[in-house]
Amino acid sequence: MAGKKERQRKLARERHQRQQQRRAQHQHKVRVRAMVTGGVCAVVAVGAGGYFLFGTGGSKSAAASPTASASASASATASAVAEPAHHCTYTPSGTAARKVSLPPATPDWTATYQATIATNRGNIVINLLNSKATCTVNSFVHLAEQKYFAGTDCHRLTTSGIYVLQCGDPTGTGQGTPGYGFANENLKGAKYTTGTVAMANTGQPNSNGSQFFLVYKNSPLPADYTPFGTITQGLPVLDAVAKAGSDNSNGSGDGHPKEKVVIRSVTIKQT
Repeated sequence: MAGKKERQRKLARERHQRQQQRRAQHQHKVRVRAMVTGGVCAVVAVGAGGYFLFGTGGSKSAAASPTASASASASATASAVAEPAHHCTYTPSGTAARKVSLPPATPDWTATYQATIATNRGNIVINLLNSKATCTVNSFVHLAEQKYFAGTDCHRLTTSGIYVLQCGDPTGTGQGTPGYGFANENLKGAKYTTGTVAMANTGQPNSNGSQFFLVYKNSPLPADYTPFGTITQGLPVLDAVAKAGSDNSNGSGDGHPKEKVVIRSVTIKQT
């Protein structure tokens, strides 16, 4: 009898362990999907909102409607664009977090740009990939010149699964948008290695806006987020912020950075 009870207890413990493992695996998958896509469904599941893995969302519906992963149509749209692009389409969408005009439809596709993001933690210098993500760079330069990013918080830090700091939302909620969207670019063979700067999106076609993320450590993301820059200076700034961790408001290893990061300005220089 004692042996039978012991076997029953052992089986119960094993069932409990299996349940815990399945629960942990599920939570990890949800965190990674939410982080990587602003995918609203996944984001909502972990208590976050907005773009991307991250998502861009603008209005509540725009930010909350995206799926958990970028759609195939978004990638298809991007792959059809020949780079460097000589014409860009920016589609009005939602309510702008800050009033800005649409970027010019004709980009300066021959230019080379360098962006300096001045933050309260130090400067981050980025070489923009204008020849590979022309319309994305055109939008980023346009927003920077209109001081769209000035005085904004980097609202999301992930330290588990993927390793990024997400910025570019004046509302600080993960739902802010410049009032327009545009298609993905530069996705073929995209990798999110240390120093990559890429756009956040909602997982829907043409849902890039103003939100972007800075990769401080190699991150296994699907090729759904337009890489448009490479960090040349300032990685130690990101490392220090990551070391301090997040408040886990979206789940373990995902939330607002404990060390608040404020973008004071973004300046653009043609090199």
